[in-house]
Amino acid sequence: MKKFLAIFMAVALVLSFAGCSKDEPATDAGTTDPVVEDTADDTETVVDTTDIEVTSEGDYVGISMPTQSSERWIKDGAAMKDILEAKGYVVDLQYAEDDIPTQKAQIENMITKGAKVLVVAAIDGSTLSDTLDAAGEQGVKVISYDRLLVNTEAVSYYATFDNRGVGRLQGQSLVDGLMALKGEGPYNIELFAGSPDDTNSFYFFAGAMDILQPLIDDGTVVVKSEQVTQEEVGTLRWDGAVAQARMDAILASNYSSGDTLHGVLSPYDGISRGILSSLEAFGYTGTDIPVVTGQDAEAASIKLIIAGEQYSTILKDTRDLAAVAAGMVDAVLTGSEPEINDTTTYDNNVKIVPSYLLIPYTVTIENYQELVMDSGYLKPEDIQ
Repeated sequence: MKKFLAIFMAVALVLSFAGCSKDEPATDAGTTDPVVEDTADDTETVVDTTDIEVTSEGDYVGISMPTQSSERWIKDGAAMKDILEAKGYVVDLQYAEDDIPTQKAQIENMITKGAKVLVVAAIDGSTLSDTLDAAGEQGVKVISYDRLLVNTEAVSYYATFDNRGVGRLQGQSLVDGLMALKGEGPYNIELFAGSPDDTNSFYFFAGAMDILQPLIDDGTVVVKSEQVTQEEVGTLRWDGAVAQARMDAILASNYSSGDTLHGVLSPYDGISRGILSSLEAFGYTGTDIPVVTGQDAEAASIKLIIAGEQYSTILKDTRDLAAVAAGMVDAVLTGSEPEINDTTTYDNNVKIVPSYLLIPYTVTIENYQELVMDSGYLKPEDIQ
């Protein structure tokens, strides 16, 4: 009887280990076609990890997103979670609602719970270095998502778009819109940049100025406010209300005496909508509305593009970015090498971070149907 019990327990133990194995991972992150759930109405912002069951060592992945106030972060988080859960991983997705201490606490909790990989889209990429260094010392792999994490050795990989390329597209779109809609120059423009605590905003602005600075220098475009540096034109937390207040002040100071504003460089759709609210309150309507750029192809801004109010936005398909990041996670946890296509661009002040850069696209009224709707990035009901 004792021998029988010993044999029975050994067989049961073997079967329990077999039950913990995962399906073979996909070897090409770019071929994953995630199903993105609509989570916009989900008001739960913080996941309590107390009851999360880690099924086996290496299964637990933490995803830290900055906020649910932006449509794109909801899509990013949901897409990654779907992909990784389909591969058998336990995923802890949390949003910090643009509060830095909350994000730090959430990440620390993930580390305590045994996360083997962290995917982090930082509110402020410079504030997490101590937390991530501690994670790295415990063997946790860190993937920087869309926004570069700086001042830490712990970052293993970076998944993002060609961010300077995004800025160049925005600058060129502004110029194209001015030439198409505002007759011959010179053109009066104003400049907005993203949040000064987000490394991406510097790449976006630098890329836009690659296009605009030569035109400023030769007088083709004029910045009447003379606010042309990143420090002067930044918009803290990418906040549309902050942008609207600054646009109000610029209009009152520089365009109350009859001068016409022809265009505005805006780095993000939420900022664009704040700018447009200011412009409309000032009296710009119809064909008089200045050319305004944007980014993220948010549904509210696609509606404005269709209505002829916002001129353009930049599509960064978050489904593709989520697939790349999920592929990096899977590669790390299965002992293979993630796909990388850039090893020179992104210096986080400690090292060059191996990166995968995706391609962004300019969206206007001429091509929104193909790029945004036909691709399934937005659904018809999103823009009704």
